[in-house]
Amino acid sequence: MLDEIARVGRSAQTGGYRRFAWTAADHVLREWFAARASGLGLEVTEDRVGNQWAWWGDPDADGPGVVTGSHLDSVPDGGAYDGPLGVASSLAAVARLRAEGFEPARPVAVANFVDEEGARFGVACAGSRVLTGAMSAEHALGLRDADGVSAAEALRAAGRDPAAVGRDDETLARVATFVELHVEQGRHLADTPHAVAVGSSIWPHGRWRFDLEGEANHAGTTRLVDRRDPMLDLAALVLAAREVAEATGCVATVGKVAVLPNGVNAIPSSVTGWLDARGPDEDAVRALVPELERRLGVAATTESFTADTRFDPDLAARLAALLGGVPVIGTGAGHDAGVLATHGVPTAMLFVRNPTGVSHSPAEHAEADDCEAGVDALVDVLRELAGPAAARPGAGPGRVS
Repeated sequence: MLDEIARVGRSAQTGGYRRFAWTAADHVLREWFAARASGLGLEVTEDRVGNQWAWWGDPDADGPGVVTGSHLDSVPDGGAYDGPLGVASSLAAVARLRAEGFEPARPVAVANFVDEEGARFGVACAGSRVLTGAMSAEHALGLRDADGVSAAEALRAAGRDPAAVGRDDETLARVATFVELHVEQGRHLADTPHAVAVGSSIWPHGRWRFDLEGEANHAGTTRLVDRRDPMLDLAALVLAAREVAEATGCVATVGKVAVLPNGVNAIPSSVTGWLDARGPDEDAVRALVPELERRLGVAATTESFTADTRFDPDLAARLAALLGGVPVIGTGAGHDAGVLATHGVPTAMLFVRNPTGVSHSPAEHAEADDCEAGVDALVDVLRELAGPAAARPGAGPGRVS
């Protein structure tokens, strides 16, 4: 399945992937997911946002159920495992359980969340944010990509109705527990003998936009003393972000820039830089941007902020013990699992070892044996959470007994 996914949206120049929400590559992968899930005998549905759910059993009659899955979109020139590993592993785990004759006592589903990376419209986990009401439909539909196309316009171009987009409590009511498997985005497991870990939390993180104004002028005829060059402000932002992050125990990145008019022989009229900041201490992350605003004399626009997210600690401990005492680790990367956890859904994550420690890059990797270990772990988890013991009297909706 990973080989099939890898054929879609790959750049011949960089070897990385460009699978952005509501583009042709996204459509191909949505069709792939529906076909693969249907081939397993699962019923594929969509919620009001376009997230896909492939159900084994009837969550309305016999639910709520146990859901696993991830996403298929990518960052610009991203790797092959961030998202796809979780989707493919979830489908593989369900296929194995069905082949073994396992009869779940509660429905099981595989989910494919739309626009998790936020690469096109700038807000990560947009599909799960709108699903849960963490982001309003009005805000989501008004977001624009680098070409000025709004999310509403992109949906119409993809043959979808923007008016249908919104929070979906009916879908959320079908979910008792969510478990997301993901390639590790760091080096914790690379330096251990463990192929799999259980997630404990997601660091608080935010995204801010700095609009830096200057004056367009000729690069060859304008004296340095006469220039109002916003690229100098951008350079100051990049250096100050690094300095403040180091002083506060955070990480900060200016990874996206828009320059006008973007000509090699023109002093820019304006530059926009997007800052991503994260860290284990929420107060430190929140304090980082006001310090940058003070230094630059420019007000930033908050595009998104996610507070410290803790996964269900009892569920994490239970799964770590089930899997033989694997490590329980935190992460600085955001996930749909974090959005669902914040909404109140009992949620857990499984991480699969990445020997390079690199992510959001073509160098991202996972060994085949470790991928199989991830599937083994997910099979055990689904058997535990959806098996007969999980449905004994007293196991109420939204809880796993």
